[in-house]
Amino acid sequence: QVQLVESGGGLVQAGGSLRLSCAASGRTLRRYGLGWFRQAPGKERDFVAAISWTDLTYYAESVKGRFAISRDNALNTVYLQMNGLKPEDTAVYYCAADLAGALTPRTGGYDYWGQGTQVTVSS
Repeated sequence: QVQLVESGGGLVQAGGSLRLSCAASGRTLRRYGLGWFRQAPGKERDFVAAISWTDLTYYAESVKGRFAISRDNALNTVYLQMNGLKPEDTAVYYCAADLAGALTPRTGGYDYWGQGTQVTVSS
């Protein structure tokens, strides 16, 4: 089993930055694919960014150039640096882990999920 705990969410003004962290326990994430998703009220959970176990990255078009995903295997943690935040980025952000280590935007491709952290961007 893998437990994922997100942190770093909060309230920020448009144009500001936040860095989300997702710490894992139970297993090392070294060989896992990791992803960030978000879900706004009344909407489906959407893909944001992913990183494979070989450090390949993939982003949703809506965040490309503003967000950056990274991982620190020594700390068993994945990060999402979010710059240039917009009100439409407001959502609960979830991290997820894929045992296969792949790079996938599909929610069904992930085996473990965190509980989420709220990000609110004011205009």
